This record gives sequence, C-alpha cells and structure tokens, in this order.
Amino acid sequence: MSEFIAGFIGCGNMGGTLAAACARAIGGEKVAVCDMDSAKTADFNAKFGCTVLSMQGIFEKCSYVFLGLKPQVMQKAIEPAAAWLKPDCTVVTMAAGLSIETVRSYLGGFAGKIIRIMPNIPARVGEGMILVCAGEEVSASDIEEFKTLLSTAGRFETVPEKLIDAGSAVSGCGPAYVYLFIEALADAGVECGLPRDKAQLLAAQTVLGAAKSVLEFGNPASLKDAVCSPG
Repeated sequence: MSEFIAGFIGCGNMGGTLAAACARAIGGEKVAVCDMDSAKTADFNAKFGCTVLSMQGIFEKCSYVFLGLKPQVMQKAIEPAAAWLKPDCTVVTMAAGLSIETVRSYLGGFAGKIIRIMPNIPARVGEGMILVCAGEEVSASDIEEFKTLLSTAGRFETVPEKLIDAGSAVSGCGPAYVYLFIEALADAGVECGLPRDKAQLLAAQTVLGAAKSVLEFGNPASLKDAVCSPG
C-alpha cells in the first residue's frame, strides 16, 4: 500500500492550486509535494501538513502522481521515473498539448492508468472547470474515485481527448477574457464617478450572477433578451 494518496510534482499556478484543493478534500497528511522551489513546498507543509518528497519519492510512495510540469520540460523531467513507477500507480497529467500516449512514452511505455486533465485558474476559489479524459485502462469508477481528490476545486466534465484542446481554449483561456471584461466594466464605472473598489465589486458580482443564471437556466440568448428593453 502507498504511503500517500496523492503526490504533486510541481507546485506552480495549476499544480499548486490542485495540491491545495486535494489537501482540503482528503487531508494534507495524505498528500506529498515536490518542487524545485523549496519555498513553495515549505509553504504547503506549513499550511496543510503536506509531506515534502523528492520526485523519486513521489513516484514510489503515492497512489496518484500529478504532473504539474510545463510541456516543454516534461520529457526530460519524467523520463527517469520509468524506473520508479509502481504498476498500480495512476498518473495524472495537466500539460497542455501533450496527449496521454505522449506522456506514456515519456514514462518508458508505462502500461498503467493515465488520466489527462485541463483545469483552470478559478479552481483556486473552488469554481474551476476541470476537463477530464483517460485511456481505456481507466474505468468509469476510477474516474469517479479520482474526482473525490479534487472535489473542492470545482466542476468536472469528461470529454474525448480529441476535444480537450478545444475545451481548454474555452475554459482554460476564457477566464483571462472574463477578467478583462470585469476590468473594463469597472473602468467604465469609475469614469462615471464610482470609487474603484465599488465599481470592481459591482462588475465582479454582476459577472458571477450572470454566469450562475446561465448554468441554471441555460440559453444565454434568452437571458440577454430578459435584460434588454424592447426597442
């Protein structure tokens, strides 16, 4: 049996966000972290009680290994792990543009379970949109078990791998456009005389409420019509 349920290699923007969500969901004592920046891992140890391990330790001692590495460094970073991987380990990759089979090849043809996800920044506040796909070796029950690890991060949507890049263009890149919209809406409020803090609050809450309305009622076009005055 593995010493830890989940291990995170890389604690940057997304890896760190999911490591924190996982620690909140299952308890920090069941989570291990690894990062070249020792300040980041020390922070996780202090906040959540996560154990700091080497990359080898993560692969050898964790049931789930999350690869929070940038695509351009992934191959060189994880190739040594082929010698450390346990057959029953589940590898989770969140690297944009790298297919499951590509990651498998980097791991020396690892025959075990690999899950590919594309999360987004709103997972920091528990409102993330996490796209999920996996190979045939991963069952539906495996996916449901995996989701419990990140249950505090937001919503999940299972998609075929061929659609994950298109999906992440919407949910992964989309928040930047929403932030720009909020900023612009707040700027307009300031120009009309509102204090900056109040203008930003009004803009952010308006976007939050509008988004929840779409999730609950569906058709954004009809919701738009409900706001607009005739003519």
